[in-house]
Amino acid sequence: MPNTLADNPNIVIIGSSAGGPRILKSLFTGMPFLNGCILVVQHMPKFVNESLCAMLDGCTDMTVRLAEDGDKLEQGHVYLAPSEIHLELENNRTIRLHKGEKVNFVCPSVDITMKSAKKTPGALLIGIILTGMGKDGAQGVRYLKEIDGITMAQDEKTSVIFSMPREAAQTGAVDFILTPDEIREKLVELLGVVTPVNI
Repeated sequence: MPNTLADNPNIVIIGSSAGGPRILKSLFTGMPFLNGCILVVQHMPKFVNESLCAMLDGCTDMTVRLAEDGDKLEQGHVYLAPSEIHLELENNRTIRLHKGEKVNFVCPSVDITMKSAKKTPGALLIGIILTGMGKDGAQGVRYLKEIDGITMAQDEKTSVIFSMPREAAQTGAVDFILTPDEIREKLVELLGVVTPVNI
């Protein structure tokens, strides 16, 4: 049977831009099968989509694939937002992709994804901002904090470009500033590890 999430899924939303693929590889290397799912919004050209998915899928026990409109969230899955299209959540259960104007000069925008999440009793919402230029994700982490989410940003020393994590931290809504390894450890601590169910 599929690893469909419970009625109240744990959801992690990660935003990254310049330098992101390398940092994402570091973050996902050794990532176990978590009790929840992860959405990754990486600013990148289309030709990078499939190669990034393949690279990350080889780093973790979780399943990494390019998100498609109508996808139902599944436990232990990582969904990568396709280039040039915004990704939103519908009732924290279903992925919706739609064309739209750039937000913070980018599409997809992590702000759009984070702001589509809803507070759900008994579930965790976690927002993470990694390396990148600009300020995408700053308002998203502020929003997640307002609805009792947990927020993290990458530290300056390990960031290729610290603009996005710095802008997020300057909102005052970031709970933890961590290295990629520490972020992975914190996710394991918060979400816990489960045994995959064979499909």
